[in-house]
Amino acid sequence: MAFAYDDSNIFARILRGEIPNDTVAENDHALAFRDISPKAPCHILVIPKGKYVSFDDFAANASEAEIAGFMRLCAQVCTQEGIGLEQGQGFRAITNAGTHGVQEVPHFHLHILGGAVMGPMIGARG
Repeated sequence: MAFAYDDSNIFARILRGEIPNDTVAENDHALAFRDISPKAPCHILVIPKGKYVSFDDFAANASEAEIAGFMRLCAQVCTQEGIGLEQGQGFRAITNAGTHGVQEVPHFHLHILGGAVMGPMIGARG
């Protein structure tokens, strides 16, 4: 099943200001905010402001400025939240794509999780 960009998805609505969020950082190309259902002491979502469905869509089609802006905001969040390797114990960055990746929102987003040991990368397949 292919995912098409849906302008009514929750992240598009957040970007339009229709739904409030707990903003952590923002630049011209991306927005970072706290996850409403955190899975770690620090759980931040970083989303591009452009209409990209998944990581591969973003990597293939975003401009160099959008990619750089997104990545720089990710680095800023890690530093700001004290989880980057310069001042913390590390973090995990996760993105999901499509059905097999269990993507829930058809807008590319990166989860940055830290503040605790994250455990194994993937559980047993059943």
